[in-house]
Amino acid sequence: MLRLKMTGMRTAVRITGARRIWTRAGAGFLAMSLLTVAAMQGRAQSTSSSTTDTTTPPRPLSSGKIGPIAPVTYDNKYEIFGGLNFMNFQAGQNLPKRMNLGGGEILGTYWLPGGHWFSQLGVGADYRIDAGTTPVFANGGVTPPSLNGTGINNRPLVYLNTFMLGAQYRGPKNQYVAVNYHAYGGVSHGTFNYSLKNVDPLYLPTVGLYSNRTKPIAALGGSIDFNRSKNLAIRLSPDLILEHFGTETREFFAISGGVIYRIGKQK
Repeated sequence: MLRLKMTGMRTAVRITGARRIWTRAGAGFLAMSLLTVAAMQGRAQSTSSSTTDTTTPPRPLSSGKIGPIAPVTYDNKYEIFGGLNFMNFQAGQNLPKRMNLGGGEILGTYWLPGGHWFSQLGVGADYRIDAGTTPVFANGGVTPPSLNGTGINNRPLVYLNTFMLGAQYRGPKNQYVAVNYHAYGGVSHGTFNYSLKNVDPLYLPTVGLYSNRTKPIAALGGSIDFNRSKNLAIRLSPDLILEHFGTETREFFAISGGVIYRIGKQK
């Protein structure tokens, strides 16, 4: 009897221990399962949040940001150009060498109203002033004689005041550049005795210079405008110059560069 009771107790102890082990194992498994589920939910939430962040458009910038520049429409009524000018010239009919003149140019253009090609036509008024020194015939300052015995400057200063009127036609254009063609005609007054005021004007031809005079002149060429904005552009304008200071028409090269500003709007 005692032996059976002891055996029964041992069996009950084993069963109770087994139950405890299985209970602990189940609790551990349940805890691990809960942790795994929690980890998976956290990963899913982070993935969805990252996906949402990537698909969500960025927040708009502040209202004070700089916007795109206005499109260039070329519907302006007036244009004003100002810049520097370079010109090749010959200050005397028989001088063997040419001279270089440098100065400034101001051009005002009124674009005619109308449709089609007529609106691409403008009327322009152009003023240029250029100055430079020129070589003359070799002399010792004695022949021709100077009025006050001061001799002759072998690199005398010459300057031109030129005023022209003409037409301008607007050619190919886009948002970045525009090409124009122009033809101007007018008169130019040349001052050739500025550095030789002490020399008798009768002897100026001996030095090789023209006498002071006003003669016809023309400028044929074009320009290219690099747009900086709707109203502002940088212009480069080469010209073929035709002048008649002597006994024949002569051709020279000129080029100017500067800033052009567009004003007003065509109706």
